[in-house]
Amino acid sequence: MGFQKLKQTLSRRQWIGRSVVPVLLPLAGCRDESLPLGEQNEEASVLLSTSHPAMGTDFTIRAWTEPSQQARLIACFNQVTERIDALHASFSDYRPDSELNALARAPVEKPLTVSPDLFAIFERAAALFEKTGGAFDITAGPITRLWRLAKKSGKLPDESMRERALERTGFHHLSLDPESSRITKHQSGMLFDLGGIAKGYGADAALALLSDEGFSQTLIAASGDIVAGESPPGAEGWRIGLETLDLSKETSDLPTLELQRAAVSTSGDSRQFVEIDGTRYSHIVSTKTGLGLTERIAATVLARDGMTSDSHATAVTLLGKNDGLQFIRNQRGIECRVAELIDGVEVFTSTDGFTDIQTPEKETPLAAP
Repeated sequence: MGFQKLKQTLSRRQWIGRSVVPVLLPLAGCRDESLPLGEQNEEASVLLSTSHPAMGTDFTIRAWTEPSQQARLIACFNQVTERIDALHASFSDYRPDSELNALARAPVEKPLTVSPDLFAIFERAAALFEKTGGAFDITAGPITRLWRLAKKSGKLPDESMRERALERTGFHHLSLDPESSRITKHQSGMLFDLGGIAKGYGADAALALLSDEGFSQTLIAASGDIVAGESPPGAEGWRIGLETLDLSKETSDLPTLELQRAAVSTSGDSRQFVEIDGTRYSHIVSTKTGLGLTERIAATVLARDGMTSDSHATAVTLLGKNDGLQFIRNQRGIECRVAELIDGVEVFTSTDGFTDIQTPEKETPLAAP
């Protein structure tokens, strides 16, 4: 699948994890200290790295190249950030002028032609809505916005407000026409939230642009969504640390994997949550209840592309461990590991193909949240 056996040790400088900004190398020729000394040939290859804010996070872009191609790679980085910005302008539910919000404002029963990028997102989301029984739903904008207000106020939303928001939620309120890239709404007041799929799509787009320009030894990281191209020189893959629910672990103690021509995403509530009336709620909102999840769960998904790993990690978290892992087992070329916090103890369960990822030999006790 492109992901290799993990290594048990990893230096802090090399680690990339969810909600943690990677330590970036300067945007200039430099050696990668992770390579054996005999393979650190600056004349043979150099590593360039940059970071760009978009979609509520930082997109980290790293690529190896020959010294003579550095200027062209830097120019390509500029093209990548322009591409990411264009996707952000289309996908954002915060920007009033976004293409996504134009769809939300469009009249009911009037088909709207959208960009190929936005239609691709909706087409993939439609399939996931069906496969997950509605758990994964990008039309959940009414309930996610209601939950944002609840997090700010520290009060649960009124039940009648949740019911009205849920009435305006559901992919069955949409029709998609692939031949014309048109989307038709059949319900007024619809709102959309691409938070569980857009960053993975953006990382894929960035990697594709770099690869088309001849820079194949590339890695794109957008918070917990990481997409890797070919391996760095002299290495079996890009080494990635897997953060779980236990944030007290040193990065050197985290399990790692070596990723090439594949993607990995983690979804969970390790950092973003709110406590209301003594109950801990995740930022991930259930499409059944309209409230943040209360189970301590995180899902890490390995797949061939970022849109798949991003969306499926979110789907597993929403479905829960048992249904989520069965959902993954029904897919080809996708593997998953679920971390749960049970009575203050972190417990891992994986699909069979995730066996190369080493989990702690003993359950890790955690302080009560």
